[in-house]
Amino acid sequence: MTPPVVLPAPKNALTIDIEDYFQVSAFAPHIARADWPRLECRVEANIERILLLLERRGIHATFFALGWIAERYPAMLRQVAQAGHEVASHGYAHLRASEQSPAQFAEDVRLSKTILEQLTGRAVLGYRAPSFSIGAGNLWAFDVLQQAGYRYSSSIYPIRHDHYGMPDAPRFAWRPRGPQGVLEVPVSTVRLGRRNLPAGGGGYFRLLPYPLSRWLLRRINSRDGQAGIFYFHPWELDPGQPRPPGLGAKTRFRHYLNLGRMEARLARLTDDFAWDRMDRIFLEST
Repeated sequence: MTPPVVLPAPKNALTIDIEDYFQVSAFAPHIARADWPRLECRVEANIERILLLLERRGIHATFFALGWIAERYPAMLRQVAQAGHEVASHGYAHLRASEQSPAQFAEDVRLSKTILEQLTGRAVLGYRAPSFSIGAGNLWAFDVLQQAGYRYSSSIYPIRHDHYGMPDAPRFAWRPRGPQGVLEVPVSTVRLGRRNLPAGGGGYFRLLPYPLSRWLLRRINSRDGQAGIFYFHPWELDPGQPRPPGLGAKTRFRHYLNLGRMEARLARLTDDFAWDRMDRIFLEST
């Protein structure tokens, strides 16, 4: 009897959104944008830790970088690119796409793309909207991204959430504006019953027990036969970050939960799965 063929698990996309703690959307009512330049910026040290973790495991990832950060830390962005990672765009000023007009959005994504390409000398093909702020009400954003020269996006999260989400969107890569349009690669979810459960990182990864997070990603690889998309932020590895006054209980819980455990959990995650860059997994296969 011929033994069954065992196919290798798909490679998953590891993604990092390069922004600092004071740029989180939930902090916007408490920290004015005008104050950003004078605040302690901790992103360089946190990126160093991430790069070392990835280097030790031979993993290449995709870094979605803010143009605002790239302008101030160009050597850091070049270091990311020179280490073999993909540099993609997170916009310039961490403005929600849903709160911009098409003209404002076009200016933001073009500026970020220009800055990142000039710093790294490499084409920027991917974009992720701050706070996953592309949804049913602003799908025109994909037309703008295509006109600006982007080839893929990872800006829709197909879940229900009080700050973002398009729960009825496809769970895997699709083209919202037709077969010639920009490819949208949503952050990973698992379908259980009539709901999509978040399975792609962020605060959920810090909240859920690690074995459950691992089970969710394995289910995507094995049952769906799809690559998972996982994301996190540099500030999530930084329990010593400053704590702005006046934050509500929900915001404090979401932002600071298990920061001290995050690096060890990431080490387990990167050991337990195969990983690569977004562009290699999704653009080269199409």
